[in-house]
Amino acid sequence: DELRFSGVLTPKRAKAGRRVTQLHYARQGIITPEMEFIAIRENMGRERIRSEVLRHQHPGMSFGARLPENITAEFVRDEVAAGRAIIPANINHPESEPMIIGRNFLVKVNANIGNSAVTSSIEEEVEKLVWSTRWGADTVMDLSTGRYIHETREWILRNSPVPIGTVPIYQALEKVNGIAEDLTWEAFRDTLLEQAEQGVDYFTIHAGVLLRYVPMTAKRLTGIVSRGGSIMAKWCLSHHQENFLYQHFREICEICAAYDVSLSLGDGLRPGSIQDANDEAQFAEL
Repeated sequence: DELRFSGVLTPKRAKAGRRVTQLHYARQGIITPEMEFIAIRENMGRERIRSEVLRHQHPGMSFGARLPENITAEFVRDEVAAGRAIIPANINHPESEPMIIGRNFLVKVNANIGNSAVTSSIEEEVEKLVWSTRWGADTVMDLSTGRYIHETREWILRNSPVPIGTVPIYQALEKVNGIAEDLTWEAFRDTLLEQAEQGVDYFTIHAGVLLRYVPMTAKRLTGIVSRGGSIMAKWCLSHHQENFLYQHFREICEICAAYDVSLSLGDGLRPGSIQDANDEAQFAEL
């Protein structure tokens, strides 16, 4: 109990049948305060780049990107509504400053932190967060796999001015003592709810690792290098059942919509070497 963050507010959640996501508001034609803040922030970032780094724009292919001279709140709304950009902003993470990720906006940088079973403490993880943001990280992922995962994440969230992401399957695995075969949809769902109520802004979900794709990795030089992908592959093979993240993907989306959590689709069958690049397993998952 002494590790718990004091003064935590009661978690917020959308009422049944209602939506509180930035995507919902954008598609309703509503400009939110977050969108206004982002427009100002993006323009300030561009001005800084123009004055400090770039003296001219290099010619090149736009690949469909449309880069206006000045970003407006209306432009932010339209890009989100079109599905070309996201605003990771859990309603339970008020400490975070709004930011946007999309093809027509500034490039964003993520930093990974997190404890392990053999090293680090809550104090060290918060220190990593502080230095990540000082050096310009736009988002931070807490990939903790050791003790006190919940408490560590709480301290990170309550001190983070940037969106925080996680891989929920890591904590779900710890709840079953690290035995992948013992994972269940119920345990994973409870983990999603726990993290969404804390304020996690985006989840990485390995829903594309399907049972029929796993044998395609047998001839690989480096096998499955994604931790989340290997966890789900082991579960699928041991139970001879389809990936429960894929089977329950609609429910995952409903949970995310209730708290405005964004989804990052984890590439569980990504290649770990040039030898394995562009093989049938990689493209099957895509």
